[in-house]
Amino acid sequence: MIHRFSLFLLLISISGTVAAQKLKSVKPEKVGIASSRLAYADNAINQSVTDNEIPGAVLAVVRHNKLVYLKAYGNKQVYPDTIAMTTNTVFDLASVSKSVSIAISTMLLIERGQIRGRDRVSLYIPDFKPWKDSVTGRTRNIRIVDLLTHTSGLPPYASVDELRKNNELSPEGLIKHIANVERNNEPSTVFDYSCLNFITLQQIIEKVSGMTLQQFAQQNIFGPLGMKHTDYNPTGETLEWTAPTERQADGSVLKGKVHDPLARLANLGISGNAGVFSNAEDLAILTAMLLNGGEINGIRILSPLTVKAMRTVPFGFEEFGRALGWDVYSPYASDGDLFNTSAFGHTGYTGTSLTIDPETDTAVILLTNRVHPDDAGAVSRLREVVANIVAASIVDLNK
Repeated sequence: MIHRFSLFLLLISISGTVAAQKLKSVKPEKVGIASSRLAYADNAINQSVTDNEIPGAVLAVVRHNKLVYLKAYGNKQVYPDTIAMTTNTVFDLASVSKSVSIAISTMLLIERGQIRGRDRVSLYIPDFKPWKDSVTGRTRNIRIVDLLTHTSGLPPYASVDELRKNNELSPEGLIKHIANVERNNEPSTVFDYSCLNFITLQQIIEKVSGMTLQQFAQQNIFGPLGMKHTDYNPTGETLEWTAPTERQADGSVLKGKVHDPLARLANLGISGNAGVFSNAEDLAILTAMLLNGGEINGIRILSPLTVKAMRTVPFGFEEFGRALGWDVYSPYASDGDLFNTSAFGHTGYTGTSLTIDPETDTAVILLTNRVHPDDAGAVSRLREVVANIVAASIVDLNK
């Protein structure tokens, strides 16, 4: 009886914690942002919709742990029917999953002393072969830090057709393929963005934690933060709110099923490279946590030093511009011209992006489904334009 009562109290406590995590909304002027300047973002996004670059978008701006702007534009669906975009729309985050799930999960294991950045991958995946010089025979191990910074030498991707042909189109088959595939470069010498890096990290997280990636992220990140509409393979209300992505050969559209082929077909929706679905308000909580040194509303996810390390380009990797699971100044960065050099973030193929600037304590969340309906949209320029507008709208750095 005591055990059941204690469990009941625990569930109430968890429920209260989850409900308390929604960020307080305030007018931009309350945190030193000029609404008149921020309105230029409306013009830019609406023009992108008019030009058919994107069907629609949701923009959120966070400053000083407050949600200061949240707006929907255009439509979340244009095929087979037209449905207006709403601020609660859930998006396929694509590669933003690498940062909000895998990177944070990896750092949690580092905090707990279960792994370290300089550990070789083969310590956790015994069959994972090193890079080998074809001329001299010299070898070099791939390390966790190499995976996080995309300097492992692994190929960028794996062909679904090739995996299917080799009977490797499964989670087990995919990691076997990655463990043995030819390495393109010596580790730590070349930046080559690769989804295989983060699928490998997924395997390490799952092996060390004894949980699936979905379970680990929910228990340690999304759940504690109260991110109610963030998950892999969404169901229920989260699925109902999800924006569709690409039209398929049979005329249907993907909805609630990750767009990325490796994540969808080989890893069954739970994958290190993609698979997280979320909306702007949930991501606002996560970015506020990162801006606040790993804690928000009394809930600590990471230590301040861990957050600082995660967003800092490691010593010896300066030429590549990649931090531990995040982008700082690589060619893929989308933080525009005005935010500080310490700004970090990530982008997703489907049209999603995060830009986080610690110096101004500001985050920009721009979510689109530019791949709907025919993978013909464009959002790269818009990301930087919006980042510039938001940065320029900060008129009081001390407020």
